[in-house]
Amino acid sequence: MIKVMVVDDQDLVRDGISMILDGQPDIEVVAQAVDGADALRQAGAVLDLGVVLMDVRMPVMDGIEATRRLVGRPKAPRVLILTTFDLDEYVYDALRAGASGFLLKRSSRDELINAVRVIADGDALLAPPVTRRLIDRFADNRLDPAVVARLDVLTAREREVLVLVAKGNSNAEIAAALHLTEHTVKTHVSRMLAKTGLRDRVQAVILAYDTGLVSAGQRT
Repeated sequence: MIKVMVVDDQDLVRDGISMILDGQPDIEVVAQAVDGADALRQAGAVLDLGVVLMDVRMPVMDGIEATRRLVGRPKAPRVLILTTFDLDEYVYDALRAGASGFLLKRSSRDELINAVRVIADGDALLAPPVTRRLIDRFADNRLDPAVVARLDVLTAREREVLVLVAKGNSNAEIAAALHLTEHTVKTHVSRMLAKTGLRDRVQAVILAYDTGLVSAGQRT
């Protein structure tokens, strides 16, 4: 059973999302919070909380700060950011803070349910076109030497895979581009994440841009 918390300052949004998710046999909404501070308080009282659906713009404490504090805890839940706009500058900050992906509030019922399952399964939820636009617009590419040095542990092939992940390619697309099997690609992705100390593909995207391995505006 996937235990979920829904965090949003709008009652109708919280109730609507909760109703949809509670109707699934493998998902249980165990808490609702009205802002980030409320989410932090409640999260500490829930055992095995799996996924937090987090709004970005809220009073008292916004979703970015709440995400940063949540993912820093032992046995932290995974955070799925909810946003109204696909070009919301706060989303990129939230991904930096440790969120595992984001979902537009106008997404369909099925997309919402699938997003929760994907995040709970330990994967990252990336909508490639939207992710590319976000990073193109808001990546700062500061090229901190300490961050760039994290790439030194990667083989040439693992760097190739990281670049393609950063461009929003699926494992199947990476396999086709590099003439590899999907199983081999999964192995490369797993090793790349382990060597760089990254949790998921979202963090890999951010690392690729932060190190200049992929540049804003780069498409191919």
